[in-house]
Amino acid sequence: MLILLSPSKTIDTTTKISYKNFTIPHFITDSSNIISVVKQLNVNELSTLMKISPKLSQLNFDRFQYWNSEHKLTNSKQALLSFKGEVFTGIDSDSFSEDDLKYSQNHLIILSGMYGIIRPLDLIQPYRLEISTKLAISDSKNLYAFWQDKITSEIQQILTTHNNPTIINLASNEYFKVIDAKKLDANIITPVFKEYKNGSYKIVTIYAKKARGLMTSYILKNKIEKIDDLKFFDKEGYYYNDLMSNNSQLVFTRG
Repeated sequence: MLILLSPSKTIDTTTKISYKNFTIPHFITDSSNIISVVKQLNVNELSTLMKISPKLSQLNFDRFQYWNSEHKLTNSKQALLSFKGEVFTGIDSDSFSEDDLKYSQNHLIILSGMYGIIRPLDLIQPYRLEISTKLAISDSKNLYAFWQDKITSEIQQILTTHNNPTIINLASNEYFKVIDAKKLDANIITPVFKEYKNGSYKIVTIYAKKARGLMTSYILKNKIEKIDDLKFFDKEGYYYNDLMSNNSQLVFTRG
């Protein structure tokens, strides 16, 4: 079982941790190619391209200028311990044991506009680059085109090492569509989280994000390998809703 997640816009690589095991992102050379392009853009051009404020544009301009292809513990940090935001608040990696982290390394992939795919223990440096950014790299008109074949192929390769080639898609639509799902030999299941409001069940984005993190943590800590075992997920008031679910979606409701 392989979990797919989106990254967080918020990254903290400054807080020091004692965990010393790490890996290097698989597509670090491709990331360097992207950096060589964005380093040529000034602050105003970045602001327009990324649709962010001048303040955020300056921050990311500085990040791009200081980004170094040599990732080590003195200038980088393990991804699962770096990403913040609602999804990663739900994961609560600070509560993970060493065994949990090792298991996560083989069962969780974070999709990324900068790194392509990131494993939990891959070192990353601070960045912000959404997968939907219309940035031309070499012959690719945008990041979707640049990454799709690379990411799809690598995920398929990872799935060949799993006894149960199942993907649990907890990524946003924006990120999941970088994958050519038709080329994956896998069962793809998408958990959906809904709140009861004004007489009906609806997806509330901020709650759904945290729920994705809670589900991720639940799978990794319990080392779940069977889809039916996901139906026992009951964190923070969510329960499996059989009537709203189908073969490709597991719906969890609360309220």
